Amino acid sequence: MTERETVATAPGKPAETAAIDRRLVPPMVLGSVLNPINSTIIAVALVPIGAALGASPAQTAWLVSALYLATALGQPVVGRLIDLFGPRRLFLASTSLVGVAGVVGTLAPDLGTLIAARVVLGFGTCAGYPAAMALLRAEARRTGQGSPAGVLTLLAVANQTVAVIGPLLGGLLTGLGGWRSTFALNIPLSLLAVTLGALRLPKQLPKQLPEDLPKDLSKDLPKQEKQERSSDAPGPLERIDLPGMALFAALLLSLLLFLMHPHADRWYLPPLTLAAAVAFTVRERRAAHPFIDVKVLGGNTPLLATYARALAAYVVAYAFLYGFAQWTEEGFGLSPLQAGLVQAPTFLVGIGVSVLAGRRGGIRAMLLTGAVGQIAACLLMLALGGHSPLWELLVLAVVFGIPQGANGLALQNSVFLQSDPARTGSSAGLLRTFAYLGSMVAAAATAAAYGPHAGTAGMHQLAWIMLAAAVLFLLLTVFDRTLRGLRTPPAAAPR
Repeated sequence: MTERETVATAPGKPAETAAIDRRLVPPMVLGSVLNPINSTIIAVALVPIGAALGASPAQTAWLVSALYLATALGQPVVGRLIDLFGPRRLFLASTSLVGVAGVVGTLAPDLGTLIAARVVLGFGTCAGYPAAMALLRAEARRTGQGSPAGVLTLLAVANQTVAVIGPLLGGLLTGLGGWRSTFALNIPLSLLAVTLGALRLPKQLPKQLPEDLPKDLSKDLPKQEKQERSSDAPGPLERIDLPGMALFAALLLSLLLFLMHPHADRWYLPPLTLAAAVAFTVRERRAAHPFIDVKVLGGNTPLLATYARALAAYVVAYAFLYGFAQWTEEGFGLSPLQAGLVQAPTFLVGIGVSVLAGRRGGIRAMLLTGAVGQIAACLLMLALGGHSPLWELLVLAVVFGIPQGANGLALQNSVFLQSDPARTGSSAGLLRTFAYLGSMVAAAATAAAYGPHAGTAGMHQLAWIMLAAAVLFLLLTVFDRTLRGLRTPPAAAPR
């Protein structure tokens, strides 16, 4: 019997000295970055795609929104399925779809097919992050590390690294092989992810009982969750809440469709969203095994505040990623590769900030640092124009790197510490859902600000919207007393 198996079956003795299983790290990291790499790689390809297919910025914005619409719908659903069935099967099925999307996107004859490929890609990237968080929760229990800070930081840094590579790689691929090569990249990535997942992910995670959990993970577990872990609990299939999932999808889909085009002729969408929200809440409160336990979630104010902060933070982050990138090409006159190079300092600085913040562990300090960085960057955007020197764009990119590194790590660690251990996958999925909702707001704001051309006036209008979201993020952080003392304890990195 291996050391890993000994610890899993007898967690009392060796757990104190056990290390996170390093074989799990490559598939966890690769799966979690599939979505961000596809977010960033297309940022500098939107203008070439629009030129090739005769589409305006408002139309190509659907390439961004399609990915996040699918992922926002899919992540909490897949996350809940991971909680019930384990990460392996969901990881393999989802990452296989990434390859399918790569083939469809590479061969797409028109914008509609390209948008469909991005939808498939969104569903394909759903499992990576919830699977990684679920595996970390299981490893935390097995090793006795209440919060594996080393790997949590590694995930954040990996996402930052991919964000560095994405725009540069997108510009390079577009320059060498055209924008279709940005879709073709998903084919080898999918093959690698499926191979690593098949070889290294465990077929079944050890069963979690309340008495086996570290104190910081087992306190205040709701009675229902303790019953679900007991020997007479119903099987996983009996705990799949299909009606709840369907109502959640209707709620989110109607909301996001309205956010993408908030016009008077779509007046019926907000009432539909409200009706779906009411029906979803009633259903989940009465369900024996709800998809999202609104009773528990409603009583978990710190976690709700974290989701609200994620929404505000990612409005700013994605508006900069897409909106500012389009302005640097159309309003400032850079090539796709040059636009990617201008954004590189953002993510390089973000990596450094994530590493430093991960060592300190103070979540409130990270959030306050990110809030101030966002506000400063938005003010700098308002000072830019078509005749600004290039170094001012680079300064802006450096400043945006501060919240890029601080906010992502702080929000991720907050969810890990604040969520119910039995619902780690779905809680992590919901974090990404709120992030993608922020991306939808950012895409809608970008489309409304620019219209047919990404000019300086539109960029300034977008910056004001971003500034409002940044101020909201600051207020949500300053007035949240539950953040005081919340920190990720030091933990050993995987070895």
